[in-house]
Amino acid sequence: MTIIQSILLGIIQGIAEFLPISSSGHLKVAQTLFGLEDVPLLFDVFLHLATLLAVFIYFRQKIWNLICVLFRWIARKEADENEKDDRRFIIAVILTTFVTGILGILSSKLIPELNIKFVFIGFLITALALYASSKLKNDSEEKAPNVIQALIIGLAQGIGTLPGISRSGSTISGALFCKVNRKVAGEYSFIASIPAILGAFILEAKDLGEVSSSIGMQSVIIGCIAAFIAGYASLALLMKVIKKGKLEYFAFYLIPVAILGLIFIK
Repeated sequence: MTIIQSILLGIIQGIAEFLPISSSGHLKVAQTLFGLEDVPLLFDVFLHLATLLAVFIYFRQKIWNLICVLFRWIARKEADENEKDDRRFIIAVILTTFVTGILGILSSKLIPELNIKFVFIGFLITALALYASSKLKNDSEEKAPNVIQALIIGLAQGIGTLPGISRSGSTISGALFCKVNRKVAGEYSFIASIPAILGAFILEAKDLGEVSSSIGMQSVIIGCIAAFIAGYASLALLMKVIKKGKLEYFAFYLIPVAILGLIFIK
């Protein structure tokens, strides 16, 4: 892998990780076009970690507040109404992560490596979910997802682990279908991704030596820097789009890309 290719893959990951267009799908397509089909999965996970750093920085105030609330909860401190909602937020993330983890393990064991064509089918599925959820009326309160909503979002996030199906798109759409407030849906989608991405990294960490030998750490580091910069910018953009309820814009991008891919890429 050349430095230019690692930068391009990093930019693609950074943009597609947060914009609901499937980072795994776009990376797979890019690697196919570049002739890099043998890139270890851990390289993709490293790029995900870089974009995860963007999540920590962008939502630093919310994440820090949740950490403080968690320690106060463990210390059995009294909670006001706002803190009770943060506690519900923490419980919801745990439930979502649990469901996602089960689905991720099952899919890795039961579903074989999917053909590039499935990526484009996944794009179409994502586009349909984005378009449908963008048309929903949403005037709910800004409060944490309840137990049922958290489980459904976890199911959606688990489905979003498949190539071509956007994790952010599926979780945000799932949250909106469950009547979660738009702002909370976007915020929750990315904070709930933290344990999922860290879990994927732990599972793939055994291939660290393979990444160093087959790609080179210089390419990995430069790709991660590109992913972080592009990721932070796309995250800021997406949060504005979610609040305006314009997720269908991404569906209008995914549909022609999927059709062209199904026709021309073998």
